[in-house]
Amino acid sequence: MSVAFGDRLAKAMAERGPLCVGIDPHPNLLEQWGLEDSAAGLAAFTEAVYEGCAPFAAALKPQVALFERHGSAGLAVLEALFARAAADGVLIVADAKRGDIGSTMKAYADAWLGSSSPLGTDSVTLSPYLGFESLRPALDLADQNDRGTFVLALTSNPEGKSVQHVGASESGQSGESEGAVAKRIIAAATAENASREWEQMGPCGLVVGATVGQALVDLGIDLSVFNGPILSPGYGAQGASAADLYRVFAGVESQVLVNSSRGVLAAGPSVEGLAQAAQAARDDLLAARGA
Repeated sequence: MSVAFGDRLAKAMAERGPLCVGIDPHPNLLEQWGLEDSAAGLAAFTEAVYEGCAPFAAALKPQVALFERHGSAGLAVLEALFARAAADGVLIVADAKRGDIGSTMKAYADAWLGSSSPLGTDSVTLSPYLGFESLRPALDLADQNDRGTFVLALTSNPEGKSVQHVGASESGQSGESEGAVAKRIIAAATAENASREWEQMGPCGLVVGATVGQALVDLGIDLSVFNGPILSPGYGAQGASAADLYRVFAGVESQVLVNSSRGVLAAGPSVEGLAQAAQAARDDLLAARGA
């Protein structure tokens, strides 16, 4: 019997902790590791991160753009990672941030969530800024194939406010505020999960930055009603401590998949160094969460 993505992720987080390690082969990091900025360097980088970090992470999150820049050879490295992870039962979040309309969105869904695509994997990040319902092909296919999605909701980058905070103080025809764009996206994701079958967490997750700080309060967002996983970048090298993070996500701590990329990857290229960094990050998060 197949298991819904949110429930598989909840199990992985219970067994391995809340850490998600980014596989981000930036050109400067490849250079620091003594690797060529090539598909071969990419493959060596990916293997080292996998070997060192998979035992201490609930999921691994490859940044798709950094593989795409190497063309078909880079995508081949990504496909090999997905195949190995599937065989080993390691969950993947493909950080592709796809978002489009109609048949194009369906093609993206087939690529990242389809059962026959070599790029098909456990979950993918999505951008809802052509309208949440534009994501329907991916949302439906994810549920059909027991895979997941993470929808960008409230990000930490300064530019995000120009879109995500819009509507916070505007009034609709009724004279009442419909809420900020981010709040509406979270409400839509909550409703999406309510229409699906699962036990611990729904298949439609959110991306909410660990450094959003007061924004949740300012925008009137109550995450305690959200019924899916929350992928949170911003911990570690991006500025948020574990204590900071769990203050932001008070009440939904068990749902938060905490991403760390630079903070862990700086310990490479040795597999032992990466393992130590991943274990230390996981233990730090567990201690702060009180687990």
